[in-house]
Amino acid sequence: MAFRMPLRWRLAGRISSRKSASSSLPSATSVLRQQRRAYSSKPPKSGPSGSIKFWPFAAIVGLGSLGYIGLINRRKDMPTTKPTAAPTAAPTAAPTAGQLPAPAKSTPTFSSDDVTVIFVLGGPGAGKGTQCSKLVAEHGFTHLSAGDLLRAEQERPGSQFGDLIRDYIKNGLIVPMEVTVQLLENAMTEALRKSGSSKGRFLIDGFPRKMDQAHKFEETVCPAKLVLFYDCPEETMEARLLERGKTSGRADDNAESIRKRFRTFVETSMPVVKYYEEVGKAVKIDATAKPDQVFQKTQKTLADRLGANF
Repeated sequence: MAFRMPLRWRLAGRISSRKSASSSLPSATSVLRQQRRAYSSKPPKSGPSGSIKFWPFAAIVGLGSLGYIGLINRRKDMPTTKPTAAPTAAPTAAPTAGQLPAPAKSTPTFSSDDVTVIFVLGGPGAGKGTQCSKLVAEHGFTHLSAGDLLRAEQERPGSQFGDLIRDYIKNGLIVPMEVTVQLLENAMTEALRKSGSSKGRFLIDGFPRKMDQAHKFEETVCPAKLVLFYDCPEETMEARLLERGKTSGRADDNAESIRKRFRTFVETSMPVVKYYEEVGKAVKIDATAKPDQVFQKTQKTLADRLGANF
């Protein structure tokens, strides 16, 4: 027979267990007090390890943006260039009647063993042309005047250099070297062709007027054997040119052009004379005397330097 607990005992046990459970739970009042304390107090501060700082990232982004904008602006300012193909050498065409290309040779056209070249220098009005004419008449030289060749070229119909030469001469300036050198070479070639011989003697009057002309001519046409320098005071030369201008019809035989030519000669041509004096090729001749007296000095100079039969 099973044992049954009396009713009063069971009731007493239930009441006891409810009291113990209720005593272990917090009361509503205590819970409410805790919540009030939680809302009224400040939140706890996070430690240094938990904080995230955004200003370094912002600085990096800002600097990068500024650098990119600067690069774009620099590229806008830079000129745009297109790749070009390597230059190819153009074929050299034969000179036509209106073309005077500068010689592009590495060796002279004429040998100094066959061709004698004498440069005749002096200021405008020094008497270079007069002395050359006498040497042609008495000793068989071929006289080439750079000035006469240039004037003839400027008047030649169809010349592409006519206007250029005219402007340079009128202003007392030196015509570009390439034109003058080619004209002289053409004239020498034509003179030898007419003579039927490869040998010749040339007096080149009024050339070279600059050092680059001298080097260009000797490198591409023929080395010079001698330089005759006719020295004369400026006042004497000016008087001669003004007198000649009355009948010559030359546009540069006027006072203004004459003075420009004097300045050009002193500044550009005298260094040529000094250079040839230093290398022992130039001879100075006093040109203030009468033409016949100057010619006697010229003949003696040539005999001393080139031999009695020069």
